[in-house]
Amino acid sequence: MKAGVKAGGPAGSATSALTWRGRRLHRHGVPHRILSGGLHYFRVHPDLWRDRIRRLADLGLNTIDTYVAWNFHQPREDAAPRFDGWRDVERFIRLVGEEGLDVVVRPGPYICAEWSNGGLPSWLTARDVALRSSDPAFTAAVGRWFDELIPRLAALQAGAGGPVVAVQIENEFGSYGDDQAYLRWNREALTSRGIGELLFTADGPTELMLDGGTLPGTLAAVTLGSKPAAARRLQAARRPDEPFVVAEFWNGWFDHWGERHHVRGVDSAVRTLEGIIADGGSVSVYMAHGGTNFGLWAGANEHEGRLQPTVTSYDSDAPVAEDGSLTPKFHAMRAALGARGPVRVSERPPVLPPARVPLVRRAGLLPGLRAVSAPATVEPRPASFERLGLDAGMVLHTAHPRVPEGEHRLTLIDVRDRAMVYCDGTFLGVAAPGLPELSVRGTGAVVRLEILVESLGRVNYGPGLGRHKGLLGPVLIDRRIVQGWESTPIALQEWTPADLATATAAGEAAAEDLAAGDSTAGDSAAAGPAAGELAPAGGGFAEAIVRVGTPADTFLALPGSGRGLVWVNGFLLGRYWDIGPQVTLYCPAPLLREGDNVVTVLELERPGAVLELRDRPELGPPEEYVEEFD
Repeated sequence: MKAGVKAGGPAGSATSALTWRGRRLHRHGVPHRILSGGLHYFRVHPDLWRDRIRRLADLGLNTIDTYVAWNFHQPREDAAPRFDGWRDVERFIRLVGEEGLDVVVRPGPYICAEWSNGGLPSWLTARDVALRSSDPAFTAAVGRWFDELIPRLAALQAGAGGPVVAVQIENEFGSYGDDQAYLRWNREALTSRGIGELLFTADGPTELMLDGGTLPGTLAAVTLGSKPAAARRLQAARRPDEPFVVAEFWNGWFDHWGERHHVRGVDSAVRTLEGIIADGGSVSVYMAHGGTNFGLWAGANEHEGRLQPTVTSYDSDAPVAEDGSLTPKFHAMRAALGARGPVRVSERPPVLPPARVPLVRRAGLLPGLRAVSAPATVEPRPASFERLGLDAGMVLHTAHPRVPEGEHRLTLIDVRDRAMVYCDGTFLGVAAPGLPELSVRGTGAVVRLEILVESLGRVNYGPGLGRHKGLLGPVLIDRRIVQGWESTPIALQEWTPADLATATAAGEAAAEDLAAGDSTAGDSAAAGPAAGELAPAGGGFAEAIVRVGTPADTFLALPGSGRGLVWVNGFLLGRYWDIGPQVTLYCPAPLLREGDNVVTVLELERPGAVLELRDRPELGPPEEYVEEFD
């Protein structure tokens, strides 16, 4: 592309803000480097957007980049995409501009980002469609989404007086496929809807990935965690006229449940950063501020058939920590970036003092879930999440097989991802991939078989993208298939405060029924103790009342509890799990209010007796990690 020529815009559009010539990037004709940082509006409470933007400005950045998560805006196909409140990406972009920074937007439609399903809606991936391809069934759906999104972004471009100076085409496509027609379609989908600023692709610095993910005539950026000199040589050999742009520099990494907390040393990160920006190189620090996978939006990876669900925190060992604290990496990177002037923001936002609050048992697991769940679907086989239109949460499957006398093998052929199994209210155990078999004892009578299946996160990267959730195969007693199932969706991510109140009140209703002598009020083992009584084992709902003077950040821990979810004043904070590495859940100040705050806990395994408020995060034992390409 010659200097001053449009970067992929439609005929007659204004010249883009960013151009290049002689391997140098220019902004309105002046030599320029993109010094950017990743900050995702969907991972930060909107009341904190401006604060986090200012922290990245103080880091020495001149640009912020964000993905746009399609499924966050349109979780259901039968509802129009939302752009209000937390989903007001236009407001986020305008705030960045008000703070004097440029914006790079990465609209996907696939974003990876360790986000559920890589940002693709599960209603789309439920279909028999070739994802991320020129399959008309896929591009038609993306086109309808882009019809809603792209004009909003186009109105905020630099050419229209806004802060958007560049837009990415797809995302690291070369590590997924080689459908060049799809990439060309994606580029045309952007330009035909009004994008006239710089367009670019981004891929890992290998021949294979760059072959699959780049387009002639479009800037080819790279993504990396180390070895910038080798990436620079490769890029120069392939694109001798283009500037060196690193669209993602992985200065930290994310975590999976059951593994260690990934960190990256300050010296290692800074040396790589200096190698990138040397000789006019541009960079986006991924993540500059990671934020939090609130709710059930955390994604997952698959390795050799094993699911690796991502934790709730997306701290990513970033220079600006999950709670906004400025880390040693912040100050070292700020120096490397040549930032001048004072740091305007506080080193650390205010926090509540530590406290311990009792957890009060409210309802047993199954009675509480049944009280809120939607109507069941009745079919010969268990219905998958996709069949039920359920993106995340749980499904309760119920059947009534006859079990012959004696011990029998109960096999769940394909569980995605974890199933808790009950027979006549007695907990039989947990089934999961690699552990599909349990034992059931029969008397020759018909039993009530209940299987509570939980999704631990949709795969966000690789060939497992779009994989379905639920009981995907048959349930067998010995070799006989169990047929005739009621499948009840439990949409935990969509629960309202009223739904939570209904779930927790189920314990009081069960206690009243039992006191009246009604032995059918819930299954004996599943109903749990009466309200106010803590069970020594077994899942259920519990509450804690946290009294707050002036709201401030806090970090919630549940010592003695096993695995479950936490709501704060009706907002689903996220998942906890005693296998670690993450111990505390970050609760930002805007979720709290002066006076009493209700913390609701859905414990699936082993309820503890106390909720702790801590003044510092605990993300687990650290492990040094640097992602490298060979």
